[in-house]
Amino acid sequence: MFFPARGRHLLACAALVAAMGAGLPGPASAQVTAFKQAVAEEVAERDGLNAFYRNRDFAPVWTGADEVHRHRRAMLIDAMRNVSSHGIPAARHDADELFAMLRAADTPRERGEADVAMSMAYLRLANDLQSGILDPRRVVSGIKRDPATRSPEELLARLEAEDPRTLFRSLAPQSPEYVRLMAARVKLEEQRARGGWGAPVRASKLEPGMSGQAVVDLRNRLVAMGYLGHTSTAIYDAAMEKAVRDVQSDLGQTIDGIAGPETLDAINKGVDDRLKSVIVAMERERWINMPGGLGERHIKVNLTDYHARIYDNDKLTFETRAVIGSQDSDRQTPEFSDVMEHMEINPSWYVPRSIVVNEYLPMLRRNPYAVSHLEITDRNGRQVNRGRGFSQYSASSFPFSMRQPPGPKNALGSVKFMFPNRYNIYLHDTPSQNLFSRTVRTFSHGCVRLDDPHEFAHALLAVQEDDPVGFFEARLRTGSTQRVVLEKQVPVHLIYRTAFTDAKGRTQFRDDVYGRDAAIWRALEAAGVSLGGLRS
Repeated sequence: MFFPARGRHLLACAALVAAMGAGLPGPASAQVTAFKQAVAEEVAERDGLNAFYRNRDFAPVWTGADEVHRHRRAMLIDAMRNVSSHGIPAARHDADELFAMLRAADTPRERGEADVAMSMAYLRLANDLQSGILDPRRVVSGIKRDPATRSPEELLARLEAEDPRTLFRSLAPQSPEYVRLMAARVKLEEQRARGGWGAPVRASKLEPGMSGQAVVDLRNRLVAMGYLGHTSTAIYDAAMEKAVRDVQSDLGQTIDGIAGPETLDAINKGVDDRLKSVIVAMERERWINMPGGLGERHIKVNLTDYHARIYDNDKLTFETRAVIGSQDSDRQTPEFSDVMEHMEINPSWYVPRSIVVNEYLPMLRRNPYAVSHLEITDRNGRQVNRGRGFSQYSASSFPFSMRQPPGPKNALGSVKFMFPNRYNIYLHDTPSQNLFSRTVRTFSHGCVRLDDPHEFAHALLAVQEDDPVGFFEARLRTGSTQRVVLEKQVPVHLIYRTAFTDAKGRTQFRDDVYGRDAAIWRALEAAGVSLGGLRS
């Protein structure tokens, strides 16, 4: 609710009298100072700040004369001046303006206004560093993730509970990934200042034994990118072949040591493109900067990398290739986090309504015995007589469900892993094993298919079963659906990173298969982010 200036003044007075009359000696009016009056007026309509200052009797947080206050405000100004190191535009946090306001505050009233201004600046800074500067849901519809924000009450309470230096250093994500991404950003910006990686390689294919200008350009580019030591060779030799293999590994490509069209296209990507990916990845890391972390044991599926991985105490303990949703807008795998509760061995596939009416009903209207591997059931679960035909039904009037029973050809394979969510997304086996040999694996309707689902199940069960393999295989042999509850639920994070790092600090890059990072970069630019320094 908006209050005019006089209304705010009356509210502030009432708050001061109520707070001071509750336990302070002497008449309440004697305790009302210009400083406290200014603070009370400034926070009257800001719930989090209002309660915080009221609980501390409207005393200063930043503008006191003691060493604690001096250290606290110095750390705030320093952090505001260094936001660009996090890929956050300096214009969002004008340290000079705040510092000028503080220096010009000669009267108690002005110091009170400055104190509240610093608290507000701190909250803005903390939210940007901890949770990102964008609301992901407003940028890309496929991101179903709420920003991991903290309440003003929590952030303000930390001001008095923690050492200022420790507090401000801890505002940004503390994950190893974020730290390595910051280092990657610095390295790319330094390379950009040196002019990039040199001339692009103009060739369609280069392989060992070849020579010529294109090979020299490839050599120079590999040296500049840090994959090849300084050399004067003009021949595609063994050292260059190894460097190409390393590039292919870092790009998630087939590793053959031959610089074909896909590899050359990636090598020719400029520093700017890679720097954008890293800055976007830093923003994305802030979006999953959850107060409790990602989980002591957790699962990550990086959609652009087509892999599912299990981590224990931030250490990779299992990984397998994955197939994700196709690039059609209605089949792309969404990004979100949830908790895996159980697995189903020998699952049935209950066909999603969208697939039933959009893909199978047109076939059934032409031939009622089409897709005969699927059961058609009514609302009571009874099988429907196909002989009556389905030509009379439309997508909106089709009253039946479709189900594929367990079996070797089941679309979900022999096991699925459930983290119940509103998007009906889960991890599962598949009989279509040939798809895992592809470099780009976007073939599903949205769920995530696993290349090694049995081993994935064994890894999950290892923490609760003495013989996870025997336990799993015994239930698989029954041929009937077996539900196995995970005794300790496992957080699942479906993420999308075109830039990420490994434990050795190497930066990996992947294609923006859904175009999501391009949309995020445009939104970051609109918010003031630019390369080669952030716009003021």
